[in-house]
Parts: sequence; structure tokens; C-alpha cells
Amino acid sequence: MPGLSTWAVRRPVVALIAWFIALVGVVGLGATIGGKLNDSFSLPETESTTAQTLLEQALGKRGAQDAGATIIWSPQTGSAVSPQVLATVDPVLKKIASLDSVDCVTLIGAPSVGTDCPPATAGPTPEQLAQLTDEQKTAMAALAAAAAPVSKDGTVAYSSIDFAGENGQDLTAADAKTILAEIKALNSDGLTVAASGQALEFAGAEPPSSELYGVLFAIVILLIAFGSLIAAGLPIISAIFGLAMGQMGVLIAANFLDVATFAPTLAAMIGLGVGIDYSLFVINRYRQALLAGHAPKKSAQEAVETAGRAVLFAAGTVIIALLGLFVLRINFFNGLAVAAALTVLFVMLSALWMLPALLSLLGNKAVGIRLPWGKKPELGVTHPEGKMWAKYGRLLQKRPLIPAVLSLGLVVVLAIPMLSLRLGFSDDSGKPTTSTQRVAYDLKAEGFGPGSNGPFIVAVKLPKANDVAAFTAAVKGLGAAEGVADTLPNAAMLPAYLARPDAFGPDGTIGTIVVTPTTAPQDEATTQLLDRLREEVNPAITASSGALLYVGGTQAITSDFTSVLTDALPLFLLLVVGLGFLALMLLFHSVVVPLTAAITSLLSFAAATGVTVAIFQWGWLADIVGLSGTGPIFPFLPIMVFAILFGLSMDYQVFLVSRMQEEWNSTKDNSAAIRRGLGGSGRVVVIAAAIMAIVFGSFILDSNSMIKLFGVALSSAVVIDAFIIRLVFIPSFMTLLGKSNWWLPAWLDKFLPKVHIEPSDDQILDDEPETLVPSNS
Repeated sequence: MPGLSTWAVRRPVVALIAWFIALVGVVGLGATIGGKLNDSFSLPETESTTAQTLLEQALGKRGAQDAGATIIWSPQTGSAVSPQVLATVDPVLKKIASLDSVDCVTLIGAPSVGTDCPPATAGPTPEQLAQLTDEQKTAMAALAAAAAPVSKDGTVAYSSIDFAGENGQDLTAADAKTILAEIKALNSDGLTVAASGQALEFAGAEPPSSELYGVLFAIVILLIAFGSLIAAGLPIISAIFGLAMGQMGVLIAANFLDVATFAPTLAAMIGLGVGIDYSLFVINRYRQALLAGHAPKKSAQEAVETAGRAVLFAAGTVIIALLGLFVLRINFFNGLAVAAALTVLFVMLSALWMLPALLSLLGNKAVGIRLPWGKKPELGVTHPEGKMWAKYGRLLQKRPLIPAVLSLGLVVVLAIPMLSLRLGFSDDSGKPTTSTQRVAYDLKAEGFGPGSNGPFIVAVKLPKANDVAAFTAAVKGLGAAEGVADTLPNAAMLPAYLARPDAFGPDGTIGTIVVTPTTAPQDEATTQLLDRLREEVNPAITASSGALLYVGGTQAITSDFTSVLTDALPLFLLLVVGLGFLALMLLFHSVVVPLTAAITSLLSFAAATGVTVAIFQWGWLADIVGLSGTGPIFPFLPIMVFAILFGLSMDYQVFLVSRMQEEWNSTKDNSAAIRRGLGGSGRVVVIAAAIMAIVFGSFILDSNSMIKLFGVALSSAVVIDAFIIRLVFIPSFMTLLGKSNWWLPAWLDKFLPKVHIEPSDDQILDDEPETLVPSNS
């Protein structure tokens, strides 16, 4: 800290110019060479990955991971493929096919249109057709009818869209909005048209406005807390500038990593919350020094030497926790981790570089322009334990066992729903009923069955080329499995399917079977079917025929994704919690304090997860948060939430306990140290936690269910950790433990270096206090 921040305080003009140059450089790089966001991910050594590889070998582009879209329609009466309906729909489909981001669009009863449509599936030659029996010809007609995108009753039909680029990443926002607008215009009283597809949904989505609500609420809290326009505005300004650099950093990182399309929103959520908090800690300490009668520049220096050190430590903890996601060895998480970590880094730099320079320049004006409720400062008068906080601390310490047990019991009760946690990806049934994705989901389920929204694609590796017997055994075995609605081809269609020259791919060794479950994608029964296929049905088919079956498709990939994360979670928790424990032990020279911090962080995480399960799985308060349906919890949410929460909980622990430690070292009075720690940092922790909870909570207003889920999880995590654990349980429990809080084996105490977050005043201030003349302008 004697480096960058001290230089910013002493040379504020030069520091601000340098900051502006850095800002322009990062924003310029992000705008010019920023990469493209995408939601692709690979899962090494999983069955779905093997299936995907085989499908691409056999089918080429048609076997690639689906990143296109589906346009589905249904008339109020009559057939979905009547000439009148097609005359309305086909022109729009052809217009969509002409867009630069679109490779191909399928039409009903006509060749596909587009700039890069795969060659039509080769049928039998005239010579082969002449050799077919009537039964085979009938079966071929049945196969064509079954493969046609029209429901059996003819009331629902759909068209498939292939987007340019790998995984649809070349789809532009303009083209996506054009597609959605054209589909919306097709809707009328007699015709319902909708579209589904993740690439289309993200590219066509409007930028979230929930950040604005979070900023507005944060401003209100800061105005109430400080009673000063400038003091309330500086944390917001600092956070926004850091966030702008962070967002550009995310785009730059997309050149080197797969960064998810929702990563900027998630990074904005995290960066805005911690950015305001970090600046708040620095400004609060600056204000305290001013009110104690110190000169403005010395106050700024004291702020960066105390709160600034804590911010550096806290941000470093968050960044390390986020980068711990690399141990999962999943490229999808690497992009999320770097995006969030870069944003935290830039908002930290803003708080420790730009903000100290502004404080140095503004001087007394930084706490000026008092509002009507802003109290006139008592110059030179300080209250080590704080007036209100002294009363609160004594209340806790009067019967410390009672608040400790009550707070712990409340957290445990909130964590109970976690026992019912079911990880998985929600389908579009949870979208708002008026959204085009939800309408498309409902139409497809109505016309083709609930399982049609998430079929399994089985790659069959035959024991020898064109092994009809082995493939037949696979089709019949899968079709007879419990929970399977139908297969394509099914047993009745096999003669027609086998008559195709490309039935088993270029080398004749790979067959493809589409398995449609009887249940919807997010139903637990669908996951049970996948397990049954892999553990019982497919091994039996392999034993009897020699064919190797690999289950793939979107639902299989997401299931494998969940399994990989579940297996990696213990290592991740051990790494992050272990590093946090070692860092706090180094900082506080205590075994009990870091152990308590680590355990209580896990308790906060469990309680926040319990709240999330109760809302998103059980449906409690669903109307309040705007949920249209319940479903499993996204598998990456627990890991991301813990990474963020652990860093934040360490922040609050450091800000509170570092003050306690300084008092303990000077007085050896544990009770007084706890009260003074609360008096020195309790107020700012309350303000910071309230702001962060509201910023996170504002994202609940977002229509994207994933962002809504993160908003609920993170806001509840901050409230539980700050207000129940850090401000009730920790001071009560530390009071009960007494001097044991600060115990460390003598040999280890000699071995560990001395690190201080809060230096004593004589280490910072080497001149006489100067009387503060507050600004009333």
C-alpha cells in the first residue's frame, strides 16, 4: 500500500491522468479487439462427449452440438401445414434464411433454404427403389412422415434454423432481433408462432436494466448513512468506473477463453456490489480521520493505510476464490472465473487508485454538502466503541450464549431445504408464460409430447460395418425401455431406415437413434431414464449384440456436467477454504479465528442454498420473485455462489476482527476488544452489506431465470452472513471463548511473519492534528 495508493494521495492530478489513460486504454482495447461470447463447453472423459464425437464423425454438421433455433407454429383451427398457413409462414422463413447470421432454414414439404444447407439426406437410387418391396416402400413413407416436423394430428409444425459459426456464436444481436420481430408479427388470432433456442434468446435479449435499480437503492442508503451528497456519490462513481473497465476486460478475455453470454451480467452484479463496498470502506475511514481532526491529506493517507489494506486483502481473497474454479478443469468455468475476477480487480484498483486521488483533491469537500438529516460533526471527538454499537455490544455480551444459539439455530433452519437440493438445468417451462421460449416449449410438448423438448441422441458403434442385426437389437432394446415414448427409427421404420445408403455414416460403423422420453427435460424421471439407459439397458444390448451405445444430446450433456461438478466440489471447497484459513491465520496469528470464519462461511453458504432451494425448487415466494415455474438448481450456481460468498464473508471478518485484534494486542481485554471492533467497523459493515444485498437483489427483477437465481442466492447469502453470522454470532461466540480466540502455538507464532491490516496511529500520522473546517456548501 505505500506504493500505488500513497502516490495517488501525494500526486493526485498525475494519478488521475494516469487512471484516465488506463481507462481509455482498457475500454479502447475491449471495443476494438473484444472477443465473442459463447456458451460452449467441453466435458472431457464423459459419455456425452464420446457420443458427440461419434455423431459428428457420422453426420458431420448435422451431428454437431445443437446451437440453432426452432420456429414452431399452430393455427387456431385446421392443419399447421395447410396451404393457407404455409403461405403465411414460408415467406418469413425464407426472409430469415437470407440473414447473414443464418446458414439454413428448413421448410415443410420443400428443400431447405439458406447459404450453407447440408446436402439432403440421400435416398435410394431408382435402381434401389425398384428392388424395394411394397412393405419396404410403405415403411420408408412412414419413416419420412415420422421424421417430418409435423405432429401426428397435424396441428403443430416447426422449422429448424442453423446459425453461422461454431455453436451459433456468429449470430448478431441485430439478426436475432429481426428474427424475433418477424415471428412476433406472424402471430394473430388464428395463428400462434414462437421460437426457442439459447443462442437466439441471448443474442436477442435486451440489456438488463436491473443494475440501475441497484445503483439507485445504493445511492439512497449512502445518502441516509453519510448525510452528504459528495460522500454518497464517490463510492458510486468509483464503482462505475471500475465496472466499465471490468466489462471491457471480460470482452478482452473472450479472445482467449470461452466466456458465457451471461458472464458480463454476472460480473456486473459482483463488481457493482463489491466496488461500492470497497470504496465505502475507504471513504468511511477517511471521514473518521477528518472528524478526529486530522489534515485532509493525512486522512486520505490513513484511509489507504488501514481500510485500503483491508480492501486489498479482501479483493485478493475474492479473486483467489474465483480463480479456484480452475481446479474444476472445465473451460466454461474458466471463462466465468476470469470474467468475475477481472471485474473485482478493476473495481479494487478504482478504490485504491482513483478514489484516494479524488479524496486528496477534494479535501474537506469530500464530506461536504450536508443534507438536512446530516449531523454536524463533532471535531476531535471520537468514541472508540461507538455510541449505539457500545450499547449493542454490551447487550450481546450480557448473555452471549443466547444470541449465539439463536443465530446459529436460525441459520441451521434456513439450511434445511438444502437437503433436498437437486442440481440440473431448467427447461423453458420456467420462463414467463408470455415469452416466445415458453410458448414454443408448450406448443412442442402439446404436439410432440413433453419429451420432445429434450430427446437423447444415442450413438451406436457397430461391431462391424453395416451390422444390421446389432443396430436392430439396439433400436428394439431402447424402444422397449421404461420411460421411452418412442425412438427414431423405431422397429416399424427399420426396413426404410436400413435402405438408406448413409444409414451408418461414411464408414458404415456408426448408427444414430433419437430417444424421446415420456417426461419433460427437467423432470427427475428423465434423469432416472438416462441413468437406466446407461447402467441397465445399454449394457444389456452390448452384451447381446456387441454394439457400443453412448447416450448424448443436450440433456445428457447437462447431466454429465452436473456429475463432473459434483465430483469436483470437495476439492474446490478444500482448496478455497484451506487457503482462506491459512491467510487468516497469517493475518490474525490465531487458530480459532480463521477456523470460526471458515466454518461459519460454510454455514452461511448452506443457509443461502436452502433459501434458494425453497424458492426455486419448492416454489415458496415464487410469485414475489416473479417465477413462472419451479425446477432444479443450475449445477454451477453452488460453486459460483460459494466462491463469491467466501470472499465476501472473509471481507466482513477481516474488517471486524482486525479492529478487535488491535484492541486485544493493546489492552488484552477480550470483551472490550470485541465492543471496539463492533464500534469501529460494525456500522460500515451494515451499510456495505445492505448495499450489496440490494444490488444483488435488484437482479431478481431480471427476466432471465439464471440471473434471477443468482440474485436470490447472493442477496440471501450476504444478508445471512453479514447480519446473522458476522454481527450476531461471531461477537457472541468470541465473547464466550474469551482469550482462547487469540491462541496460537508458541512455535508457530514465532514462525509466522507479522502482518497488520490496521497499523497503529503512530505508524501513520507523524504530524500534529489539524483542525477540520467542515464545508457547508
